Amino acid sequence: MTTARAQGKARTRQLFLDAAARLFADRGFHAVSIGELGTAVGVSGPALYRHFPSKDAMLEEILIGTSEFLLQGGSEIIAAPHSSDLDVLDDLIDFHLTFALAHRDIIRVQDRELGTLPKVANRQVRKLQRQYLDLWAEVVGRLRPEIAPADLQVAMHAVFGLLNSTAHSTEKLVSADERGILSGAARRVLIG
Repeated sequence: MTTARAQGKARTRQLFLDAAARLFADRGFHAVSIGELGTAVGVSGPALYRHFPSKDAMLEEILIGTSEFLLQGGSEIIAAPHSSDLDVLDDLIDFHLTFALAHRDIIRVQDRELGTLPKVANRQVRKLQRQYLDLWAEVVGRLRPEIAPADLQVAMHAVFGLLNSTAHSTEKLVSADERGILSGAARRVLIG
């Protein structure tokens, strides 16, 4: 049983991560101070240290945690019963697109700050991302066995770029059917 205190601490920790993702996406990791992170959450900057050892640790948690989340979600989709590989692919596209639309800031942080991570954390993120990509490639490979493995990798990167393009849309330019357009485009790239 989780105590109210532990729940409150978890909520504050998540508020810090959300604020960090927003600020890092907007201004860059190095341009954001501890004080600004505290202000964004409504506490003093040093209160951050009750939840994280450093600002760097926050960046690591955002990027590693996101990669772990995507890999776990993709693995669960693969493991679930489906009537066809096409249904699996549709669920993978929907899962990733749901994430991309809800977490535009995190995608921008990934694009901008992956190189900022220490080497060990950077390798961990890249390994998790490869595993996630491999889940997709296995499904697409069964649907399109004529595609060479190297070409399949290129197609996967193209699709992730397409789905993650949501992070670079401004609110003024977001289509009413953004999900449908991106989902359809991803499906066409992968299965023709």
